[in-house]
Amino acid sequence: MQGIIQMAHVASSTTETDRDGGGHSNAALLARRAAAVPRGLASATPVFADRAENAELWDVEGNRYIDFVGGIAVLNTGHRHPNVVAAAKAQEDHYTHTSFQVVQYEPYVALAERLNALAPGDQPKKTLLVTTGAEAVENAVKIARAATGRPGIIAFGGAYHGRTLMTLGLTGKVSPYKKDVGPFPAAIYRAPFPSKRDGISVADALTGLQNLLLTDAQPEHVAAIIIEPVLGEGGYLPVPFEMLQELRQLCDAHGILLIADEIQTGFGRTGKWFAIEHSGVVPDLVTVAKSMAGGYPLAGVIGRADIMDRLEPGGLGGTYGGNPVACAAALAAIDAIESEGLLARSTALGAYLHERFSDIAARVAPDHIWDIRGLGAMVAVEFVTDMDSAEPDASLTRAICAHALQRGLILLTCGMYGNVIRVMVPLTASDAIIDEGLASFEAALTDAIAELSG
Repeated sequence: MQGIIQMAHVASSTTETDRDGGGHSNAALLARRAAAVPRGLASATPVFADRAENAELWDVEGNRYIDFVGGIAVLNTGHRHPNVVAAAKAQEDHYTHTSFQVVQYEPYVALAERLNALAPGDQPKKTLLVTTGAEAVENAVKIARAATGRPGIIAFGGAYHGRTLMTLGLTGKVSPYKKDVGPFPAAIYRAPFPSKRDGISVADALTGLQNLLLTDAQPEHVAAIIIEPVLGEGGYLPVPFEMLQELRQLCDAHGILLIADEIQTGFGRTGKWFAIEHSGVVPDLVTVAKSMAGGYPLAGVIGRADIMDRLEPGGLGGTYGGNPVACAAALAAIDAIESEGLLARSTALGAYLHERFSDIAARVAPDHIWDIRGLGAMVAVEFVTDMDSAEPDASLTRAICAHALQRGLILLTCGMYGNVIRVMVPLTASDAIIDEGLASFEAALTDAIAELSG
């Protein structure tokens, strides 16, 4: 794989077998799960993990998998990065929890300082640390409303911002996320997202937004516009840079804050620390989570200091927010991204994935792969029944994932129609692992086409 840096953080090739003769087999654990866990919590595979290293995972039966999902974009630095694990263990020897709101600790402050320096813009910034991405978005909305004195929030079609009631209101997809759980909070408005599939250009999207401000969302009552610089669950659709630049101007004209939801795009996935940097736009608030802490639960809001300071003491917080073990892990993960050149790695890996998927499309599936897109190593492949109608083919997409799993490759879908496979492989994966995974993808695609056409 020419032009891609070889990484030192490589997994062992040894495997382990089921240790108790079947009591912890995948089938046995699935039966226990069915009795103990609500069916609303879906899982993409019937596999139970036993151990993992970098971009490889072994299940409880000793089966080996290449992981192209990375815990849903959480593992840019790979499973169990040695420096991340070491930092977490070292912190555990001191204390694991005090609640920052009771007894403060240096890792929280150190991470806030680091994030303030990394986030776009030269203005003074401050950071609030929480536990989940949805919690970060909730707090970003609360901060924006407090800072502006306005209630309205504008989000976009196809967006995903979380599963709490506020974030579900912002999320632009009904099934499965919003189905049967409304009503949702008031003063949330939806603008069109630019999409080739839907025939919506940047000009169309901006016209739709302007019409929204004329018909439903009075600009003087809008606190913020929130957008993912690359639509995540909605199909890995990058926002055209022109669109982001126009949003910045519109926000400035009306005193509206711009929130960049970088939960899935941040910390190197697109070749920058934050995806919005590609456009040159500086947002007012940034929500972060996922790969920030290398697998530990941590999230946050980074924003202009004058905005972040608008709430009174006690107006922000949460018992577990900014857990010290997770903060230590995050500092180590950020160090790893810097020291191992993972921003450049992401850019090179993204170019390589585009090249390989294009080759596979031409040779194996010229009538089924409608689009290959992404930013950096945040890459997606979209499948259709035929190129003329471009009808989304969710059945083929599911079949590819199933055949890939049989071949030891973990894949995950996304998109409004479930017909997109997204790649979130750890940036630390070796060239050999990437190529092995792509070979398994090609074989799975061939098998799936044969199965559905036969």
